[in-house]
Amino acid sequence: MDLKELLLENYKTVEQELEGKNGSVVKERRKEAIATFEKIGFPTLKNEEWKYTNISAALKKEFSIETIPALTKADIEQYLIKNLKGNILVFVNGQLSQELSKIISPESGLIIKPLAETDADVLEKYFGKSSTNDAFTYLNTALSHQGTFIKIPKGKSLEEPVVLYFISDARKENIFIQPHNIFLIEENAEAKFVESYHTIGKESGFSNVITQIILRKDARAEYYKIQNDSVTASHVGTTQVYQEGKSNFSSTTVSLNGNIIRNNLNIVLNAEHSEATMYGLYLLKGTQHVDNHTIADHAKPNCFSNELYKGILNDKSTGVFNGKIFVKQDAQKTNAFQSNKNILLSKDATMNTKPQLEIFADDVKCSHGATIGQLDEEPLFYLRSRGISEEKAKALLVIAFAQDIIDHIKIEALKEFLIRGINQSLGNNF
Repeated sequence: MDLKELLLENYKTVEQELEGKNGSVVKERRKEAIATFEKIGFPTLKNEEWKYTNISAALKKEFSIETIPALTKADIEQYLIKNLKGNILVFVNGQLSQELSKIISPESGLIIKPLAETDADVLEKYFGKSSTNDAFTYLNTALSHQGTFIKIPKGKSLEEPVVLYFISDARKENIFIQPHNIFLIEENAEAKFVESYHTIGKESGFSNVITQIILRKDARAEYYKIQNDSVTASHVGTTQVYQEGKSNFSSTTVSLNGNIIRNNLNIVLNAEHSEATMYGLYLLKGTQHVDNHTIADHAKPNCFSNELYKGILNDKSTGVFNGKIFVKQDAQKTNAFQSNKNILLSKDATMNTKPQLEIFADDVKCSHGATIGQLDEEPLFYLRSRGISEEKAKALLVIAFAQDIIDHIKIEALKEFLIRGINQSLGNNF
């Protein structure tokens, strides 16, 4: 049985498990989503949005989709970010493990429930709604039932971050997981979220993840997505952000390791005076492939968005950046900026970049741009002339290139972890 048939068969089981747990609206959306997936199937290179990302090879395996192993703290210890204190949520093959998780914030400032127990009005308004409409979002909408609803109540400022570790156990079989999490930051509330992905074992892992983030009036959120997975792990993730009140949202996506990675980041600025910043860093080697698709949808006037993604590509790795800024007709006084900069460390590395603007308002300030090049020979020569080896000189320049992304990471333990990861990727010990 191929993967598509297996997932269609699994829908029948999920539908029975969820009977009576969600409202009729959610049930109907799941039904529509699986019907659409059955019709369109997985994307191919003929699909314009997947033109440079061939996902089919990662899907041509026999996957298990319901196995939940009993992992111990010793099994996952090496994947926990050193010195990163916070509210730890550990998902094993897509399902939240109460035994491995640890909540330190009081319930008055942090409410965590199963996805099925999400506030009814939130489910009805947002579940199944995404700016990215492809097989993977339809599939997750239809089949996800093991995710989590996280709410930061009105006026609460969460001091410790919420850290979500997604652990796939691929020691005995190939694993396909589909978590779906919803974060609600209510009026005048503030929180930080970290997502980290890891696969145990030599078999293949595939994660199809949706994270929905809703910000009410004067809400503030920082979101970090860290990918330092195994070379047998592939990932398609969609982060859908709704800024429904005057709010501030910041996102940083860092891809250090993995097989085929597709990150969709969609932000809807749907209230005046909202601000959104998007930062990304991908450091690729071997035959790794990372595809970042972003959307900044300016739906209301007087909003601001700023986006900077940087890529460092070595060996035969490939990268894709497709960034879109939409400015709706009513979104006057919009300020929107977008930049993608890339360094190729090898003649065999490939980068495909496509920044886009679609503007339907006339009183706006918008810009976009992209660069692809090699390390500047002049500073490289200067460092070499000071007795620094060529490898270390290149590493210093690469780290300097990535520094303005690293500087936007406000969690010190996370910043230190990423600096170590970058140095390890570059083969340095400093």
